[in-house]
This record gives sequence, structure tokens and C-alpha cells, in this order.
Amino acid sequence: MDVYINQPILLVAIVLVLGVVITRFSSRLGFPSLVLFIIIGILLNQVIYYDDVETTQLIGMIALVIILFEGGLQTNITAIKKVAGPAVLLATIGVLLTSIVLGIFAYFILDLNLMTSMLLGAIVGSTDAAAVFAVFGSKNIKEKLSSTIEAESGTNDPMAVFLTVTIISIIEMPGENNVFLLILSFFWQMGVAVLVGLTIGRLAVYVINRIDLEASGLYPVLSLGFAMLSFGVSEVIGASGLLAVYIMALLMGNRPLTYKHSILRFNEGLAWMMQIIMFIMLGLLAFPDELFNYTIQGILMALILIFIARPIGVFLTLIASKYDFKEKVFISWAGLRGSVPIVLATYPLVSGIENGYLIFNVVFFIVIFSALLQGSTITPVARWLGFDEGEADTPSYSVELLALGQTQNDIYGIELPALSAHENAKIKDLDLPPDILVIAIIRDEELITPNGDTVMHSEDFIYVMMPRKLRERTEAYFSKVKENKNKPKRTEPPADEEKT
Repeated sequence: MDVYINQPILLVAIVLVLGVVITRFSSRLGFPSLVLFIIIGILLNQVIYYDDVETTQLIGMIALVIILFEGGLQTNITAIKKVAGPAVLLATIGVLLTSIVLGIFAYFILDLNLMTSMLLGAIVGSTDAAAVFAVFGSKNIKEKLSSTIEAESGTNDPMAVFLTVTIISIIEMPGENNVFLLILSFFWQMGVAVLVGLTIGRLAVYVINRIDLEASGLYPVLSLGFAMLSFGVSEVIGASGLLAVYIMALLMGNRPLTYKHSILRFNEGLAWMMQIIMFIMLGLLAFPDELFNYTIQGILMALILIFIARPIGVFLTLIASKYDFKEKVFISWAGLRGSVPIVLATYPLVSGIENGYLIFNVVFFIVIFSALLQGSTITPVARWLGFDEGEADTPSYSVELLALGQTQNDIYGIELPALSAHENAKIKDLDLPPDILVIAIIRDEELITPNGDTVMHSEDFIYVMMPRKLRERTEAYFSKVKENKNKPKRTEPPADEEKT
């Protein structure tokens, strides 16, 4: 076989194996693995000459779609709703304020013209979803704060992209941009992206839950196809593809979904693989000889971003919120920078903007410094401020919906509510149709094989096998609660649709 085919395959294999092994060491060392991935890319740069900015930008954008999709699937929408207002403000006004403050400092420190300085600020104005999801996925931080930071990072990329593209357009065509049209374009991108995300998310849930696929491994592939579809449709009509992906993932992840556990695990692994590939490719674009020429400027700009620009953006944005001083301090500190700024830093290179390589190298330093300093101190800072809630609880079971081939039956996990209407009810007394069977109960981490005399209790986790057409009614039936403690609410079993 041609050696030119063998060598790249061998290189990819080595990179993937090293990348996975490195994630283990990064957790022990206490800083994000993205730093080590980038270092691998920089080291490979000494052996392989690579400067294909366009390809890196394309792969980086595909990786961001997959990472945002996986992050949205894992996010609890109930927790997000509680902090939606502050998160959206941080994702828009907060990003704008941070970008402006950093741009002003860049104007004086880097000796750039005003618009180029603002371009640098816009590129690093948003927090990074890949870095935040990776760091917070292994932490148990106070829910209010972790939800705020995760929601902000999942929704603020469109603002950074909009600011970056807009400023590049102004630099390339000065005096030809209408401010009103730019504002209108922003609301179009955000609003339409939300509509596209919700529409395709509902379509995805409907199709995945009703289509009969012979191979269960095709369900995760189908879900990823819908994620790519939401991005593609949004971008084609001029909306924000990244926001659309995150919205549709939020909707999918919080609905009953066939093979949901398999979909989550597949996309989790794929997201990690894309992070490894993306950060290594971004590292390949950094030439050490050029990079170290901006060491002082890069570190100085990183410090300004971390200790001045980001806090100003957070404190001013949340000035009327219910967050106290310590909570704002933590939100400021947890504003990690990662792949998005580096991917956006390729935009000036592709567009041929003057001082494009200076911007790329300074942004590179900012990301590395942010990941090393902030990423490695999230837990100590959270503990110091009183927001670390110890080890994260990992459930020993999951809400998984299994489609039993072509039988039209599902096995679905349901958690009974705290004041269940079926408290102390025997399974044989539920008066369920004969084709709805309770096949397992998990209670206090113990698996119980039920029979007709088995008594159900509130907060039991039960597995039910039923016809697919009765799934939603079955879930609603077992989710009912008592009207009050003294007067149990009378419940009716789900009716057989064929008879009705």
C-alpha cells in the first residue's frame, strides 16, 4: 500500500491514543487536557509543516457543532430555566462589554488601530463551551453557578462570531455598513436560530421515537445528523448555526428519547475525539518562533482579560441580578477561553486582515494562559468561596428508552415523584392493561424483581415494558402525585388506544 496513505493513518492513531491517555494525566495534574492537546500540536509542528488555515477552520467548526450538541444533550433544562435571564445577558451584553474593554487595552498595548483592536477583543470575548463542559463535567459546583456558566458558554458563541464577522466586514469595507442593518442582522441570527433549533429538535424527537431501525447503533448517527441539519439550515438562511444546535440539543436531551443512553455515550466519545483533533490541529498552526515573539504582550492581555475585562463585563451585566458579590467573582473567574477564540482567530488570517498573525498568536497565548490559570484553579476557588459541593453524584442507572426491534414495544425507565399517587400500591392493584408490565424496580440502589404483590413507593425508579403507542400515557400515569397527604388523588390507568 502507498506509504503516503499509511503514514497519516499511523499518525492519527498515535494522536488519538496519546490524546485519550493524556486526559487521564490532565485530571491528576489539575488543568484542562486542551492545554496538553495544543502542546502536542506545537511539538508535531516541528516535524510536520502545516499551515492550512481554511481546513483547520472547517474542522474546528464541525468540532464545535459536535461539542455543543453533546453539551446540550447533557444539560438539565430545568436548571437552565432558573438562570436563563442572567445567562442570556452574559452571553450578549457581557460578551460585548468584555470585548470593548479588552479592545481598548489592546489599542494602547499592541499599537493596533481601533477596529483591529476591537476585533481582537471580539475574538476572545466569549467563554468556550468545550473548555467549560470539560472542566465542569467532573466538578460538583453549586447548581445555580454551574448552570449559569454552562448556559452562558453554550449560547455566547454566536455573539462572538457576530462581532468578529461584523468588525472584519467594517475593516474590509469601511463606510459601507449600515448600523441599523447590522442590529437587524443580529436579531435575525439569534431569533431565527432559536426557531430552527426548536423546530428541528421536535422533529428529531418525533422521528427517533417512531422510526424502527434494525441496528440500534444507527440511532446515535441519526441524532448527529439532525444536529448537523440544524446547523446547516440556520447558516444557509443567515442565522446562527451554533445557537440552533445548542437549542435543539437542549430540547432533545430533556425529552423521552429512544436509546437515549446510547445517543449520549456515542456523542460524548465523539465530542472528546473532535476536541483532541481540533486542539492538536490548532496547535499545528502555532509556530513557536513566531509565537514567542508575543509572549509578553500575550500574557499581559490574558491578565487584563481575566482580572479586568471579564469582571467588568460580569459585574456590570449582573448589576441588577440576585447574584451576590462572591457569586459574581466566581462567574468572572470561571470564564474559560478555549477552542472558539482560536477558531475565530483564523478568520482574520483567511480574510487577509493586516496584523492577522499578531492577533492569532496573542489569542493563542490568552487561551493557553486562561486554561492553565483558571482551568486548574476552578475547584480551589470554588472551595474558597464556598461553592464546592464535594464529589459529584453519579447515578447507577439512567432514564433509558429501548426500542425492542420490530415488536412495537419499548422498555422505559420512569422515576416516581416524591408524593406519588401510587404510594403503597401493589402492582396487581394498578389495574393496568395486560400489555403494560412493570419489569424492574430500583429502590435505594437495590434492584428488585417485582411480582403482583410488590408494593411501590414514592421515588422508586421503575422499568416498564409497554406498546410504543402508550409510552407517553404510561409516563403521565406513573408521574401523577397526590393532591394532598390526607386525600389521595384517584388515578386512572392509561387506556388502550385500540379499544378507544
